[in-house]
Amino acid sequence: MTVPRIDPFHAVTLSTLAHRLAAEGRDIVHMEFGQPSTGAPKAAIARAHRVLDSDSMGYWESPPLKARIARHYQETYGVTVTPEQIWLTCGASPAFVMALLCCFPVGARVALARPGYVAYRNTLRALHLEPVEIPCGPDARFQLSAAALAALDPPPAGVILASPANPTGTVLSAGEMQAITALCRARGIRIISDEIYHGLSYVGPVRSVLQDEPEALVVNSFSKYFSMAGWRLGWLVVPPALIDAAQTRVGNMFLTPPSLSQHAGLVAFDCREELEGHVRMYRRNRDLMLERLPALGVSRIAPPDGAFYIYADIGHLTQDSLAFCTRLLTETGVATAPGLDFDPVEGNRFMRFSFAVSTDRLEEALARMTPWFARAHEDAR
Repeated sequence: MTVPRIDPFHAVTLSTLAHRLAAEGRDIVHMEFGQPSTGAPKAAIARAHRVLDSDSMGYWESPPLKARIARHYQETYGVTVTPEQIWLTCGASPAFVMALLCCFPVGARVALARPGYVAYRNTLRALHLEPVEIPCGPDARFQLSAAALAALDPPPAGVILASPANPTGTVLSAGEMQAITALCRARGIRIISDEIYHGLSYVGPVRSVLQDEPEALVVNSFSKYFSMAGWRLGWLVVPPALIDAAQTRVGNMFLTPPSLSQHAGLVAFDCREELEGHVRMYRRNRDLMLERLPALGVSRIAPPDGAFYIYADIGHLTQDSLAFCTRLLTETGVATAPGLDFDPVEGNRFMRFSFAVSTDRLEEALARMTPWFARAHEDAR
């Protein structure tokens, strides 16, 4: 068996360039990553300061935090999850790896939407699993459907759902989620649901897969809604039958997330007023982008129902999104992500903007991009 080939994460390369330019004195607006600019809640930071002075810390899995996460599922979604089903991880990425290792043997086929988060495809390959990408264009609102999944013959062993999705921000309707979960039950398809953007919705409450399929695995994190990306704290919810499998894998491969982050995360759960203020800022940023992008000649975009992304079709300007985003960065100081990361087939004509920055920085980015895109349209004629 050969070592699998993993594609680069081009947004990381662009971010490295952006930081190099910043070190040279350039003013950079970072819109390349889905990284909140707001920072952890104030009470969580205060708790971390107190813990640093009073706790030597060590390997630890916080029972109060696991209980609080379990309570969150009851309060938010009306579903019962026990603390024993919850595994704390160093962010969502290890949770995703653990979910795959708990569920699938080498060579298993796992379906996912294209476009989709770059690490889904590459992590599957790294673990010697076969990604089965389903093209989901504007007619499908860039989301998986039960019909598209049913068309796969033979059925895959698993499917990855993401709602709200990265890079598009689109959300599955309740009816489509129910249709997908019913199909998966009937065909024996294991569901892994990435719910890292829950809490960041502009179209009302978002449904958890656990409301329709208690046997699904759910990945989540403190990085997005809780604005704690640098604290590296996430979790995985597994069904009761997989608790032992999860325990052996986390014990051997990951141990525990930082103790300090767990103390802070527990407090962050009760900072809703501050966190909802962040969501209001993202909503303002989203509205500003939707208002101003057409003036840049960028009007074909995915519906940004949630998260903090705009996924835009720039095929009328370029067929090389990586080169396009690189020029935009070097000439304006605005860092974005090329669609090639999220769609290896059609992503050459898409780009992703993250509007998780502060509103004043977003205004600055739009001011810089307006004349630049005008020139790009002239050059494309």
